[in-house]
Amino acid sequence: MNINTEEKKLILEKLIEEDLKPYIKKIDAGEYYAESFIRKVLESGLLSSANKSQQETLVTEFSVVEETAKTCMTTAFCIWCHLAALTYVRETKNETLKQQLLPKLEKGEIIGGTALSNPMKYYAGLEKLYLSAELTEGGYLISGVFPAVSNLGENHLFGIIAGVSESKQIMGIVSCNAEGLTLKEKADYLGANGSATYSCTFDKVFVSDEWILSENAASFAEQIRPAFIAYQIPLGLGVVQASIALIEKISQRQNGCNRYLKTQACDLRTPAQELRKQFINIFNSESINWKEIAEVRLKTAYLTLEAVQANMLHHGSAGYLKDCEPSRKLREAYFYANLTPTIKHLEKILQ
Repeated sequence: MNINTEEKKLILEKLIEEDLKPYIKKIDAGEYYAESFIRKVLESGLLSSANKSQQETLVTEFSVVEETAKTCMTTAFCIWCHLAALTYVRETKNETLKQQLLPKLEKGEIIGGTALSNPMKYYAGLEKLYLSAELTEGGYLISGVFPAVSNLGENHLFGIIAGVSESKQIMGIVSCNAEGLTLKEKADYLGANGSATYSCTFDKVFVSDEWILSENAASFAEQIRPAFIAYQIPLGLGVVQASIALIEKISQRQNGCNRYLKTQACDLRTPAQELRKQFINIFNSESINWKEIAEVRLKTAYLTLEAVQANMLHHGSAGYLKDCEPSRKLREAYFYANLTPTIKHLEKILQ
């Protein structure tokens, strides 16, 4: 489906207005997962890579995530999870798997999740690898436990990395319906409860050779890392944009007393524009430096925290209500700050 930029914008705006905004409070309370909205975004061709370069695809999908995050970062995070799964399939050399899954993932016939939080920390020397892989006839048997994987559901797929030995890890795709896989819903977080997050227990779950993304997961993780991190940047920028709009909306309350606060909307808008510009420049260059992406991601995390705090101060006691928009943005920002790679993880990377 070939859609021009203006058409894409109008389609997304309509979907957000009709299929996301009415459910925001339920999502925030963990009572609703916006699977219908996500599928409609995909069915509309908004995340299709057909006839696009990698850079064009990334920039377009960046906009979808940012626009969604302005309204609901939890749902935008779910789209990021799907984009991560898309990245795995787009980058694999397993052409049979790519031909089988990529069209279905891009059209919304299948929803994807990512389970690479632990592996990314493992490769950074922060954690041990939670999953092990035992070679068997026709594939691998996967065992272990992931504490939390998001954007999961009936017939959804997600990527995993498991250790075969100290020197070898494999990466594959697993179905939520796989035999030996037990899912338990997690809904006790400060925020992001409507994200279809589950703990995943693997008891010798069989992954066939046909569903292996790479026999060299360490190398493949490096290959997908730039997009994995890049797609997170618009999550924060969307929250920043929403905070700016909320600050401006109440600027004249209490006889304009908010003008005495140190952080104003203009103090947030300029750095947000600069970060977006840096992102575009990185992906327009001939070679992509993933550490430059990590630096933009880190700056975005700090700006997001600054924006939501300023928003709370501008709203005063009105922002202290449990289900109001400023407090929701505050909780979203703290989730974002601790999304892998976390702020401390990024600081370590960039030393």
